[in-house]
Amino acid sequence: MDPKEVLLLNTLVFETLGNPEKEREFKLKALKKWGFDLIFGKRDGEETYFAASGKSEGGTFESDGERYEVTQILKELPKNTKVFAHIEMIEGQAYLFVDLREDEKNTPILQLPAGEILLAFLKKHKFAKLIDALKNLGSAASLVKHHGEEGKPLPFNELPPVPRRFLREAKKIEKEMGFGRIALAYFGENKDGKARYWMQWLVPTIALFDEHISQRIDKTLAEFV
Repeated sequence: MDPKEVLLLNTLVFETLGNPEKEREFKLKALKKWGFDLIFGKRDGEETYFAASGKSEGGTFESDGERYEVTQILKELPKNTKVFAHIEMIEGQAYLFVDLREDEKNTPILQLPAGEILLAFLKKHKFAKLIDALKNLGSAASLVKHHGEEGKPLPFNELPPVPRRFLREAKKIEKEMGFGRIALAYFGENKDGKARYWMQWLVPTIALFDEHISQRIDKTLAEFV
């Protein structure tokens, strides 16, 4: 049996299938953790809400050819409104769209490349393992870790405690997110006692903007050094 066939037949895969979550409700404090304030003011002379960073009340600025006036930096959400964020793909790049929603009324407040905001957010919270594993973003994000030379992957019942613990926690997070795919090929240890493995984990990109989920993923990834 050739090495490719050995790897293909013996890699462990655990899936929670369906469409990856694209929209999620967030609290105002999440917007702040991403580095933005919710602002009431004027855009090209028309009163509205928008999100921006590093602005002061009474100030003005321009962005994408539009003029903004900052009337008030809000400390809490306006009554009966909620913040929703979703991922959209534009010419192969994932964008984060954030909206302020009141019943059927939807006010876009932010639109930026998802990777730009996500990396700044993960760095701020020092989720280093997650940053290292993050390879690309779409509606789902691809996390990859590998170490050492490949060989024949061990079956599930022969896995040592570390990869078993990783799979157990990863499957719990996957279930909470409602979508995911974990692929693990664990090859045992090298002569120095270091683990040899290859792992890929697909998770909904929008879920990574949730501090609680990113923290759990970062901690779980830390199982593999």
